Amino acid sequence: MGDAVLVSTRKGLFTLRRSGKRWKVGGSAFLGDPLSIAMHDPRDGRLYAALNLGHFGPKLQVSIDQGRKWRELPAPAFPKSDAKDAPSVLQIWALEPGAPAEPGRLWAGTIGGGLFRSDDSGESWSLVESLWTVPGREKWFGGGNDAPGIHSICIHPGDPKRMAVAISLGGVWVSEDGGASWAPRTKGMIATYMPPELREDPSSQDPHRLVQCAADPDAFWVQHHNGVFRSTDRGRRWRNVKTVKPSVFGFAVAVDPKDPDRAWFVPAIKDERRIPVDGAMVVARTTDGGKSFRTMKRGLPQKNAYDLVYRHGLAIDEEGEWLAMGSTSGHLWFSGDHGESWDMVEGHLPPIYAVRFAAL
Repeated sequence: MGDAVLVSTRKGLFTLRRSGKRWKVGGSAFLGDPLSIAMHDPRDGRLYAALNLGHFGPKLQVSIDQGRKWRELPAPAFPKSDAKDAPSVLQIWALEPGAPAEPGRLWAGTIGGGLFRSDDSGESWSLVESLWTVPGREKWFGGGNDAPGIHSICIHPGDPKRMAVAISLGGVWVSEDGGASWAPRTKGMIATYMPPELREDPSSQDPHRLVQCAADPDAFWVQHHNGVFRSTDRGRRWRNVKTVKPSVFGFAVAVDPKDPDRAWFVPAIKDERRIPVDGAMVVARTTDGGKSFRTMKRGLPQKNAYDLVYRHGLAIDEEGEWLAMGSTSGHLWFSGDHGESWDMVEGHLPPIYAVRFAAL
């Protein structure tokens, strides 16, 4: 069970720890530096922190003592090239550990569109060439960023050779052989921001976040720029879920690790506004696979709220008991009753980019 939460913010990494049903800040690191994502590796207890230092580029740090001391690791990077248009890693946007039977294996998704793998706990990285060279990759493009970005990496808990990634903008891709080959899986998704002839093109799709149910790894949920989509057959077909209220737009999604029919979303107004509908923060939850949704607001601000929850700003622990949610206004909420009510634990943190449960 996750008894700690890693909170990556615009100005540092904060660790919250739980005592009974109460959460409080238990430590911090990299104060003043922006973090895009942090991760705890349950296999060996290491902590990883991805920093985005602007002019100095992306950096990666590791701790083997629960964050007391940190050491810099090489950041994922494309092979050196003299080409004028050579790609570069602009940000580490996703970090995931490999399977228990794969000690040292890590996966990293980047803005720049590259998926990287490490087999030595981040001491070195290699580009997954098979995804970088798939037909149609040249059509990937940036949405809110200047370049496409891989933000979601889902590893099948029972078979690490089966994995899926989501790319903004580049769709959802699935591998059944550990990343040796890839196939697009976007049938049923639609991109209304594209010309009619490209609206169903896999490379036109803008998934904001992809999550997978641990108990049923063939069940996926996607918060897409154009709505919410669900698949129960490993992405071969997606159903457009139109019942989310008050809006089908958002960035974050979490799925119950024990129940693929139960998922949470944070609705917002899209495009140029990107704020809660009517200035009221709510969380939408379904317990029946998207047939219906309940809008929950107890403990959340219902007036003059302009918090946005980024794609990694909503998380659920591995037991499905706790939800954590952080916003661009530095508010951090927890729910211990499946989202029925929320407690604001911190209200003055820097803008929050990501929250993640950890067993520390």
